Amino acid sequence: MAFQKIDMQAPACCGPSPMQNTIADAHFITGRLAVNGGEVPLVSTRLNWRDHWGTWKVRWDINRMNYQVQPGLYGVGNPKADSPVLVSANYKMSFDYLRRELGGIDAWILVIDTKGVNVWCAAGKGTFGTEEIVNRIAQVNLAGIVNHKTIIVPQLGAPGVSAHQVKGRSGFRVVYGPVRAADLPVFIKSGMKATPAMRKVNFNLIDRLVLAPVEVVGVIRPMSIAALILLTLQVAGLMTVSWAMVYPYLGAIVAGTVGFPLLLPIIPGRSFAWKGWLLGALWALSVIWFKGWQWDTWHSILQALGYLGILPAISAYLALNFTGASTYTSLSGVQKEMKTALPAMAIVLCVGIAALGVGFFVK
Repeated sequence: MAFQKIDMQAPACCGPSPMQNTIADAHFITGRLAVNGGEVPLVSTRLNWRDHWGTWKVRWDINRMNYQVQPGLYGVGNPKADSPVLVSANYKMSFDYLRRELGGIDAWILVIDTKGVNVWCAAGKGTFGTEEIVNRIAQVNLAGIVNHKTIIVPQLGAPGVSAHQVKGRSGFRVVYGPVRAADLPVFIKSGMKATPAMRKVNFNLIDRLVLAPVEVVGVIRPMSIAALILLTLQVAGLMTVSWAMVYPYLGAIVAGTVGFPLLLPIIPGRSFAWKGWLLGALWALSVIWFKGWQWDTWHSILQALGYLGILPAISAYLALNFTGASTYTSLSGVQKEMKTALPAMAIVLCVGIAALGVGFFVK
């Protein structure tokens, strides 16, 4: 089978590709390859400033749900009929991290439609799964492009993929690649054999902290609304807002969004909600101690009970958000935890609010 590179400046002689609608203005596309009457985009293995800028923005939850590439077939290097086929999500960060590690390698990248969600999360949601892989193989006519019957699927996508069903329905055998894209060159050169280290899932300090900005941004919006309400009440003379009133809640937010991922491995327990609650409870006790309240008045007791109800609930809820991004949890475990933790948080939160409300009027 002969493949021919096409000049990017030349008009496409065959019209739109039957395999995918290419992104003509995508900066990462360096050329086109004529294949079976259609065209496959060739992509760069070097990330430029636009790629890094895009990654920074989605880390801070800016246009994160639209950070996608067009599903379909792509090539790196000078792919041929015997070149390996690697499956990727159409979340651009996943796509970028994959192509970045393929410098000097001739390969095909089969991008499936995960609705712009990364491999790990999409596998849990079902969008990185058997059905989409089988359909995408057929849509790009992969059997007519390569002379082998093997696709390499990211290991973190395994929960959503049934290898025997893919084989039975498409004819392509699924080989699970390493956890990290950086190990792919060695994996491919070794005949697609993974070492134990390649199979080990890490969730180290850096992995955890890069997730924190998204969670911080997520609480900025409701915090802005709350700040506007407090400002309005103060201007109207209905309430005096002070730093002493605000910092306990800010501390609980920091505990849940930054302290939790930082201390995750050493916090006792398995449940993320429990771990977050423990951090929040320690913070609440610190606030109570720092304020030096007198325990011989109902006002002080109710205020303390209010903080012990509200602050741990805030931290627990924010910690629970990390279950979708962590390799510490499973889909069934997350669902089970949410069913028990969310109602418990709501009850404790309401008790805390009630205690603060009553304490406001009791002197």
